[in-house]
Amino acid sequence: MKPDGPAGPGPLGTLALLRLEPTGARSQPKRTREVSLRSLTYGIALTLMIGWLLWIGQPILVPVIAALISVYVLSAAAEGMTRVPLLRHFPAMARRGLVLLAFTVGVVGLFVLIIGNLTDVVTALPRYESNLDALVTRGAAILGIEDEPTWETVRLATFDQIDMRSWITPLLFSLQGFGAGLFVVVLYAAFFMAERGTLSRKLVIATGGEENSERALLLLQRINERIGGYLFVKTVLNIVLGALSYILMLLIGIEFALFWAVLIGFFNYIPYFGSIIGVIFPVLLSLAQFGSFVIAGGVMLALSAAQIVIGAWLEPRLMGRAFNLSPFVVLLALSFWSTLWGLAGAILAVPMTASLVLVLAEINSTRPLAVMLSTSGKV
Repeated sequence: MKPDGPAGPGPLGTLALLRLEPTGARSQPKRTREVSLRSLTYGIALTLMIGWLLWIGQPILVPVIAALISVYVLSAAAEGMTRVPLLRHFPAMARRGLVLLAFTVGVVGLFVLIIGNLTDVVTALPRYESNLDALVTRGAAILGIEDEPTWETVRLATFDQIDMRSWITPLLFSLQGFGAGLFVVVLYAAFFMAERGTLSRKLVIATGGEENSERALLLLQRINERIGGYLFVKTVLNIVLGALSYILMLLIGIEFALFWAVLIGFFNYIPYFGSIIGVIFPVLLSLAQFGSFVIAGGVMLALSAAQIVIGAWLEPRLMGRAFNLSPFVVLLALSFWSTLWGLAGAILAVPMTASLVLVLAEINSTRPLAVMLSTSGKV
């Protein structure tokens, strides 16, 4: 028999290889399953860790993200100033300084408005309590239970136990934290606006080349256009809604109409539920102010009509593709971020999720996920 040469391993070697191949084929799926299980475990652990960090870091992250969102709106407003004949010749830094000054004045005015109206509410509370007591008494008369021996006992144990003035002191303490948070947001926004000009140069250094930096800048530009456009249009719509609600409440004669109008515009940033929450408070106040279900019903109908005109007719025509998120994704994001960060998370849920979809769309491995999260599949 000739020895094995370069032509092949020979019959014995071939038989050995044939015996070894099934063993390797059987071990390959096992290794694949082990790698998949390990990846799944790491993914779950990483998700839990990120969620824990987001929850723990709320005091730091919420002002930073709120400032970033504010910068989007301010930058869009500064860019829109180029369409004004007298302001188009201003340098970019001057336009940004003007919108930042207007933003600061608006934040300070909002805080002063809240404090001033809270003081007036404390003064009007005895009158509101008497109106509500008269309303409850009339309701008991209609139901025919005002003469029942148990009615006085029920009223003393329920309505008379509500001391609305005792709620004011904790609210004042919470407003101190709210004012400090607003100051931090304005401060962060000022620094973000000041550093926008150096972003391109830093991206070139960070990415290590012109090609990578151009891709990063293109992604940032898309995010800026989409999120900035959404937030700017949403802010304009909320201002229009607040102004319309203010006129309606002023005509009806509701007290603190300006404060409630600002609150309606503010809550309208929250998808789906914000408009409902914004209407509830003025309706309850009108019930306490006038002591009439008829007037409260009229207020609810008038403010709901304003919400329908802005939300169902005007907003879809102005929003365009800026709001490219599936309704279910919006609801899921709203539930997640509001559970994690409360009211701030509910307001920031849509812009943060829309930004995430844009980032996922730029990565080949995660682009299918971005398509599934979008409204039409076009990202």
